[in-house]
Amino acid sequence: MFKRIAAVFLVVLTLALTSCSTSVVGALKSYANTTKGYEFLYPNGWEQVKVNGGPDVVFHDLIEQSENVSVVISEVPNNKSLEELGTPTEVGYKLSKSAIAPPDSGRTAELLDAQMKEKGSKTYYLLEYRVKFPDRERHNLASVAISRGKLFTFNVSTTQSRWKKVKDLFEAVVNSFSVY
Repeated sequence: MFKRIAAVFLVVLTLALTSCSTSVVGALKSYANTTKGYEFLYPNGWEQVKVNGGPDVVFHDLIEQSENVSVVISEVPNNKSLEELGTPTEVGYKLSKSAIAPPDSGRTAELLDAQMKEKGSKTYYLLEYRVKFPDRERHNLASVAISRGKLFTFNVSTTQSRWKKVKDLFEAVVNSFSVY
């Protein structure tokens, strides 16, 4: 009888502990563009939206529609490597001035963190920004890489007020970005 009670207790305890833990990766779906050579994970409950003349792909949250993820593909001057474009901080600063908060946009961007990460044979710069608009603040994470002579900029963005709630999820998303 004691063995049966102990076994039932262990099963109940295991189920309780399993249901209490949340897996960030379990809350993500996969997207791949094999033609252009990139892939990433994005949150469940997000949908792809069409954007003309802008990013290669954009997904946004159905509920918090200002939360989004996008990929922008650009030409690389003279087939330079990421390191030849500059350090993570230098590239992050250039990106902030050219794309995130260009002159006359009414926005300012503060580069909070810039790191380099190696994944396989590729180098990635991971960048974090606080972006100020006249009426609100946003938090952006970006992953930048070069592949096949193209600069890939992967960006995920939310409001500053939601940042603490989605931080772990968005960090998993930005770290999932890969080019090949």
